Amino acid sequence: MKNLLNLTLLSFLIMNISMAGEKVRYPKSPDLTQTPGKLCSTPTETRYPEHIAYCERDVDTYTKNAIIQKYDSLFGFRITSMNRADFKIDHLIPLCAGGANSEENLWPQHKSVYAITDPLEPLVCEKMQQGKLKQADAVELILEAKTHLELVPSIIKKIRRM
Repeated sequence: MKNLLNLTLLSFLIMNISMAGEKVRYPKSPDLTQTPGKLCSTPTETRYPEHIAYCERDVDTYTKNAIIQKYDSLFGFRITSMNRADFKIDHLIPLCAGGANSEENLWPQHKSVYAITDPLEPLVCEKMQQGKLKQADAVELILEAKTHLELVPSIIKKIRRM
């Protein structure tokens, strides 16, 4: 686990060094005015001791492309001109933490970013399943991590100590 944390930190540092002086062509974090996050309102089941609403993954290609176009047009990114395989449409609030499939919860995430944030999500949901982390606190930690990538290693450490 310590190696994973070190690898995550190293990825973050390499990404920042390689982008120094270069106009970023994709978002490093979601824009909260366009992607504020949204909880599941049409659950297929509930999970965890807290009975969190869970939505099955259901985002069609049209919606994914519309989100990429929105981020490009509103913020001047160039995602559409980049390799599509380098991106995923991320659920800001992960489905396992009760996130929705709606546009308010989706944003285009580059592989250099999800390499940093993806290890956090299963840890958060594991702690929710164990009853050691409430949904509201999980969402707060995830939002903090996805909007401040430099904090991800310390957030992971904090969650592991729970």
